[in-house]
Amino acid sequence: MIKKSENIYEIKKKGMNVPGRIFASDLLIKEVEEKTLEQIENVAKLPGIVEASFAMPDAHMGYGFCVGGVAAFDIKRGIISPGGIGYDINCGVRLIRTDIDKEDFLKKRKEIAKEIKNKIPSGVGKKGNYNLDLKELDEILETGVNWAVKNGYATKKDLENCEDQGCIKGADSTKVSQKAKGRGRNQICTLGAGNHFLEIQFVDEIFDNVVAKVFGLKKDKICVLIHSGSRGLGHQTASDYIRAMEEKFGWKNLPDRELACAPIDSQLGKDYISAMRSAANFAFVNRQLMMFAFREIFKKYFPKNKLELVYDVAHNIAKFEKYNIEGKKIELCVHRKGATRSFGPGRKEIPKCYQKSGQPIFIPGSMGTSSFVLVGTKESEKISFSSTAHGAGRVLSRSRAKNSLSAEKIIKDLEKNNIYLQTDSFRGIVEEAPEAYKDVEEVVEVSHKLKLGKKVARLKPLAVIKG
Repeated sequence: MIKKSENIYEIKKKGMNVPGRIFASDLLIKEVEEKTLEQIENVAKLPGIVEASFAMPDAHMGYGFCVGGVAAFDIKRGIISPGGIGYDINCGVRLIRTDIDKEDFLKKRKEIAKEIKNKIPSGVGKKGNYNLDLKELDEILETGVNWAVKNGYATKKDLENCEDQGCIKGADSTKVSQKAKGRGRNQICTLGAGNHFLEIQFVDEIFDNVVAKVFGLKKDKICVLIHSGSRGLGHQTASDYIRAMEEKFGWKNLPDRELACAPIDSQLGKDYISAMRSAANFAFVNRQLMMFAFREIFKKYFPKNKLELVYDVAHNIAKFEKYNIEGKKIELCVHRKGATRSFGPGRKEIPKCYQKSGQPIFIPGSMGTSSFVLVGTKESEKISFSSTAHGAGRVLSRSRAKNSLSAEKIIKDLEKNNIYLQTDSFRGIVEEAPEAYKDVEEVVEVSHKLKLGKKVARLKPLAVIKG
């Protein structure tokens, strides 16, 4: 591995079709595991890959692709890989702004946090409060947040401020198995476990006043960050198609069995893309219904205030996007696995209100540390296929965290930092402790310096709800 330039490291080895590129500071590169480097190299060997196999500043070991992995494939020669998207399809983040003052919220913090914990189920396999029939579920899979607007759970403005307007076109519910539908049917409006969370935060610092004004962010005002995905439906969909791709195409010619894939233009590849889009639409609605629950709760305590959606972004997804490659604009299939899209000004894919600024980007820290709002740039199109980090990134595995950290100490540390925690799981507290993650400030600084995404504001948590 060589240092290509400041904050860019490059891997070139025999058998790789393109180089591997890691965006990292000198500090962050020391935290990259050997297995992560191996996964970056393996992705660079896949057919049809264009330019490079990328790893974002928060990169760590994943399934198939590393988490923080990005790769673009030629649509005629390339592949689609569930391992390049992840089991939690459209795991993503939604930021909601308010005009509630920090001090006013703190007076009612515990009551609000407890009510949120009661109203939004969290934890492994937890069921939600919506009893969908299969016809409604199919409608959600194919129309996304349009279903929520139709049923009074979302406004048209919510729709406009979601990535893909809350509905990825080309979804086909018939490509999602009955087993996947069975797992997801009762999990809409649920948080899940692991690194998923609901956080009530305040705007601690603004770095770019102009863009912050466009995003509607004001110092010391309350924001809500929701991090969740497609739950059991997305997990089962990934499992179904990994198995199907292994059976049809095998994996003997692949560098890693976890990179099971299908040609983009094959029938199986097309079926997976339709199913992936369906699961992504489910995830958009999942986060939308949690936002609806927040609105109902906050209305009781702050009746004059409105919760408005800043943006909703996907972290685990494959998208067909156009880029200039060797002087020609061509369409590529961009896999983002634990990475955030970072389109700059003028991209038609982002909402009208952000056309001049670029799209909002959210990089959460771990519970107990800051989260950041960034904005997409034109430069990121040239160096990372419009991608940046999606969070702090793990530095300790869950098993190592469990063996070396104490839940009681973590809770005391959170209390010292004026953070109120609501959770049912001591194991989850330890596995998701701040010590288990990289320094989010360092991750964000690399993104900012390389212009993968530029800093707009820092948010600090006041209340954390976890499964």
